[in-house]
Amino acid sequence: METSFSSEDLAFQKRVRDFIDDNVPSGMALWTERSKWFDALKAQGGWDVPKWPEDFGGPGFTATQRYIFDSEMGKQPTPPQLPFGVGMLAPILMNYGSEEQQQRFLPGIRDGSVNWCQGYSEPGAGSDLANLKTKAVLSDDGSHYLVNGQKIWTTLAHIAHWIFCLTRTSSDGAKQEGITFLLIPMDDPGVEVRPIITLGGSHSVNEVYLTDVKVPVENRVGEEGKGWTYAKGLLAHERSGLAGIQSSVLGLEKAKVNAEKIKVGDGTLLDLPNFKNKVGVLEAELLALEFTEMRTLARVAAGGDPGPESSILKLKGTEIQQRITELNLEAAGLFAAPWGHEAFGPDFAHGATQSYLGGRATTIYGGASEVQKDVIAKNVRGLG
Repeated sequence: METSFSSEDLAFQKRVRDFIDDNVPSGMALWTERSKWFDALKAQGGWDVPKWPEDFGGPGFTATQRYIFDSEMGKQPTPPQLPFGVGMLAPILMNYGSEEQQQRFLPGIRDGSVNWCQGYSEPGAGSDLANLKTKAVLSDDGSHYLVNGQKIWTTLAHIAHWIFCLTRTSSDGAKQEGITFLLIPMDDPGVEVRPIITLGGSHSVNEVYLTDVKVPVENRVGEEGKGWTYAKGLLAHERSGLAGIQSSVLGLEKAKVNAEKIKVGDGTLLDLPNFKNKVGVLEAELLALEFTEMRTLARVAAGGDPGPESSILKLKGTEIQQRITELNLEAAGLFAAPWGHEAFGPDFAHGATQSYLGGRATTIYGGASEVQKDVIAKNVRGLG
């Protein structure tokens, strides 16, 4: 994306690029040397938590710096950071948590020593999240809640130490009322995790069963019955992050390289008008999405919420992710058919089918596309 930056922003861009060139690991080191990478980011002045405010150790980026930072980090593979703690729970704790909760949980979230998962969706409450049934009953002495229920599609619950969980503490009034935000340790004997193997053959999501789990009232975030208010803000931040714009920019470039490896007549697959048109449309849509992201970042930097633009980002961003997997599948052709460890043909063909199948979920989790369209219709178009 071409845009005009001030001299200060250009200097910041160079600083980020130089840092990546000097520090980013490659290959398996992306995983084995993650701690060194994040330590180096932290030493730059809070770059390990780029979205955190300065009061909590963040870098205090401007909206433009945030865009530059995310763009440069997305241009090549960098060690991934699990989003549930740093990007999702931390803002809730900063805005609604007690000082004791902030001091207790934020350090482990930041240094990665404590993994979190999100306990939102239930068998009867996915897109209609306010329909959740997991019940939390306050004890007579007011010291703890007794939690019973089931969560589903819980990403990385099998490696999480804690789960931040929406529970129902009252059935009076509208279904959005009476929802309470609790923090629950995963090693409680009443917590059971069962794996879900996805269509793509991977294990990243789970079922979580909660049976008579005793949760101290100190683990409640904010007020009882106000959890829906907190969850809405969290979902807006989650949806913005799920757009995956920079990874899609990188993924599309890789798809173009892959297409150039497939010979068709005197040229390559990328030379065919139909394929080239698909690539061009994706490039144009990604450019429009980047500008939408910049508007959203500017609002957040000014102290606001991501707003309905987060639904636009999530809707279009995840659709684009799926279409990139379709380009790779088209380029791989019959070579994408082998499953598991068998492989032949171009290197990118191995796993292309699994990526395509796994990518079907992107337009569902974090709020299905149909829900995002409703949000856009009501809050952007003024309909309904």
